Amino acid sequence: MRIALYQAQSGIDPAANAARLVKAVEDAKAGGAAMLFTPEMSGMLDRNRERAWETARPEEEDVVLAAVRDAAAKAGIWVHLGSVALKVGGDKLANRGFVIDGSGGIRARYDKIHLFDVDLPTGESWRESAMYRAGEGAAIVPGTPVGKLGLTICYDLRFPELFQRLSDAGADTIAVPAAFTVPTGKAHWQVLLRARAIEAEAFVVAAAQAGHHEDGRDTYGHSLVADPWGELVVEMGGEPGLAFAELNMARIADVRARIPVHQHRRAIAPLSD
Repeated sequence: MRIALYQAQSGIDPAANAARLVKAVEDAKAGGAAMLFTPEMSGMLDRNRERAWETARPEEEDVVLAAVRDAAAKAGIWVHLGSVALKVGGDKLANRGFVIDGSGGIRARYDKIHLFDVDLPTGESWRESAMYRAGEGAAIVPGTPVGKLGLTICYDLRFPELFQRLSDAGADTIAVPAAFTVPTGKAHWQVLLRARAIEAEAFVVAAAQAGHHEDGRDTYGHSLVADPWGELVVEMGGEPGLAFAELNMARIADVRARIPVHQHRRAIAPLSD
């Protein structure tokens, strides 16, 4: 199964980002991909909270989602739109990903569960919870070109229990759209993605933001695909662009036969005092 990963350098203008996404859909189709994966915050990446709030729209008015749905329908390919920032009522946004089929229909939605609130040694400070509402439920999508597709977003990567939940639900592939910082990306990005693939015995597809952005931040890039054995199928560098990967879906059954953790997993009693 041939897929494409779009490594973006999203800015603060949703219309400009939408145009680049439409081009990525067209190029993915031209390259023979059955499905395109895009990063977290594909529609807008903006650290200015007031401006981001004013720019965001409800789902039914979002220009990026509409443009990608239309492009997917015209190209006849599936798209995992990693996430966009949406107004959902109240005083916070949702960081929401979408799975869009080849007719432009929305097959699934997923709101990022784990929010990144941290002060880094570099002096960078992030407070996602100040702007975004945390999601509450896991999501898995059957019938995609990559089988049962489990959905996560960025910081979710550090919580293996979510990946175990998706694995237990039969995920063949797990998407991890991201906008990793450079320091954490250099230290942990590849090793965590490979570990999650090994633990879940599933493909992990991670499309990422990359480079220096219009709002002043820098993101790590290095979008990649890891197979169920933890081997890299493809890894990009630090610049925006499009990459293709061939997924041998038979690899999943082969790996699970070698190390049958799905059959061996047992419930563990709580720790005693």
